[in-house]
Amino acid sequence: MMRRIFGDYAYGAGPRSNCWWDETCPPPIWPEFQGAQSVDVAIIGGGFTGLSAALHLAEAGLRVAVLEAETPGWGASGRNGGFCCLGGAKLGPRAMARLHGSRETQLYQASEEAAVHLVEQLIARHGISADTHSDGETVMAHSAKARKALMMEAKTSGATFIDAPDLAERGFGGNFHGALTTPVGFALNPRKYLFGLARAAQAAGALLFQNSPALEVTQHGSHWHAVCPGGRLSAPQMIIATNGYSSENLPEWLAGRYMPTQSTVMVTRPITAEEQTTQGWYTAQMAYDTRHMLHYFRLMPDGRFLFGMRGGLMSSPRSEAKIRSLLRRHFERLFPAWSHIETSHSWSGMVCLSRNLVPFVGPVPEHKGLFAGLCYHGNGVAMGSYSGALLAQLVEGRTPEMPYSKVMQRMPRFPLGRARRLLMPPAYGLLSLLD
Repeated sequence: MMRRIFGDYAYGAGPRSNCWWDETCPPPIWPEFQGAQSVDVAIIGGGFTGLSAALHLAEAGLRVAVLEAETPGWGASGRNGGFCCLGGAKLGPRAMARLHGSRETQLYQASEEAAVHLVEQLIARHGISADTHSDGETVMAHSAKARKALMMEAKTSGATFIDAPDLAERGFGGNFHGALTTPVGFALNPRKYLFGLARAAQAAGALLFQNSPALEVTQHGSHWHAVCPGGRLSAPQMIIATNGYSSENLPEWLAGRYMPTQSTVMVTRPITAEEQTTQGWYTAQMAYDTRHMLHYFRLMPDGRFLFGMRGGLMSSPRSEAKIRSLLRRHFERLFPAWSHIETSHSWSGMVCLSRNLVPFVGPVPEHKGLFAGLCYHGNGVAMGSYSGALLAQLVEGRTPEMPYSKVMQRMPRFPLGRARRLLMPPAYGLLSLLD
């Protein structure tokens, strides 16, 4: 039986109802797991991490099976904002260098850039049509203080700083104090990308199963076993790729080591060229602002505008309605000329945090044959895909050919155990004050 730290509503159909991505392409239908099977590698979770790992392992000739608890694209990989960009850690470079040293920090930063390029390569190699756009990513300064910080960053990073008077002519209309464009990254339709990965993995020989939750994960002798409603999957090696939809006991090692938290997204009806001009936002760049409780947004190829934010702490029908309403108010505050533009779709999903604010990717300590990849801090398109490829190399027993920092190899527990959600309201309150 799964033990999760939110109530049942958070893991049901309510938060993802009215998700725009569901309208863009039909899901594949995978079989449900039945009977007793043995493979080389069992993977729990059919999102970016699990399918990337399955694809790379199958291409290496291993027998792989993926257990997805719901239907394809149901979790965070099928309902996120579609930002393939630098990110994965919430620990800044200076703090990371103080804690882990400059070499490991540089290695981690190299992995973030390599993650974006990996997605590019996967899309190209497998002919995935994912509605890609945006030449890099742009961060918008929400205050004069944030503007100064972006100017300083531009001097050392090589990114392009755009001052406030020049924003309008570049299509960044709004009440922003400046912006910084990083040339790495692009936007995509996450559902189309995910299903493209799935097709590629199946073509390589991976077995994918839907509606097949792992209800129990145990080790007996040299094999790991996942018990599903329809049977038992066994393998000498197993990958846990469940991220914000993890369970405290799958396996027991996970208990207290991850923090699911909510992100909410809305999509408008198509905005006409004239309406875009009225607001002054007509750029194809994906963007986010400098708030700790950030907003992220982009004009999509069909003219719809995607707008999302962090901040939901509770999960119930009432709290879901409240966060969607709050999201809409934030949208109208940032883009007042679009206050008449209707919201056509709105939904929520779980992102996943770690206590040390960096992803965990690697072998689970003291659990031979068990590996995990999770906690991407809301940047799972690139880092989840990268983690899957990295885990595949580790499972094969290879020294990784891609950047792999020791920063990603620890996952300490949060205080308070299953009650650790109590840590979030004061943390969010402080961050909101800082904004």
